[in-house]
Amino acid sequence: MFKPKMVLIDVDGTLVDSVPDLAFCVDEMMKQLDMPVRGETAVRQWVGNGVQRLVERGLTNDLDGMPETALFERAMPIFMDLYAENTSKRSRLYDGVLEGLDYLQNCKGLKVGCVTNKAAQFTHPLLQDLGIFDRFEIVISGDTLPEKKPHPLPLLHAADALGVKPEESLMLGDSKSDVKAARAAGFQIICMTYGYNHGEDIRNYAPDAVIDSMAELSNLISCT
Repeated sequence: MFKPKMVLIDVDGTLVDSVPDLAFCVDEMMKQLDMPVRGETAVRQWVGNGVQRLVERGLTNDLDGMPETALFERAMPIFMDLYAENTSKRSRLYDGVLEGLDYLQNCKGLKVGCVTNKAAQFTHPLLQDLGIFDRFEIVISGDTLPEKKPHPLPLLHAADALGVKPEESLMLGDSKSDVKAARAAGFQIICMTYGYNHGEDIRNYAPDAVIDSMAELSNLISCT
């Protein structure tokens, strides 16, 4: 059993299936650029490193692609406007998220926060629209600090802000970026099987535990 004093939770691919909105915005952006749409299946392989990287991948139809600067500079404002209007219209909480959050918040003294690479202008409305923003004592977005995951700074900042030692902290995520950030920060890490990890099995990155639903947290995290 894990006995953390703080749990930090990722957003996209952990709490929220945000791909339907992101895929809609990518495809509408491509239409405005008179380029082929990419589809939700492709976008599912590309999310997890922020919207700038998603736009670059959409433009090139390639996980590692980098578009021409002029094309990217045309595309990025289009995507940002689209996503501002479509942050939560199609996104949904994964099954088990509310049960998992309920369990964590019933653990006496356990601090619960949120750490994501999504910009604050999208993170806050998304969490508010889905009714979970107030569940977190701290929300750190991709532009809150000079660095974002897989850099350990967001995790260490949260630990410092909430007065918890890194070795007493746990990250809940879905990607290799989450695992790398947790390891670098000295956190333990539990990963979800269903998230966004560019098509790779998250077990390849050796998190401390892997679960299918946040409802399973009651079997892994001790409240006593």
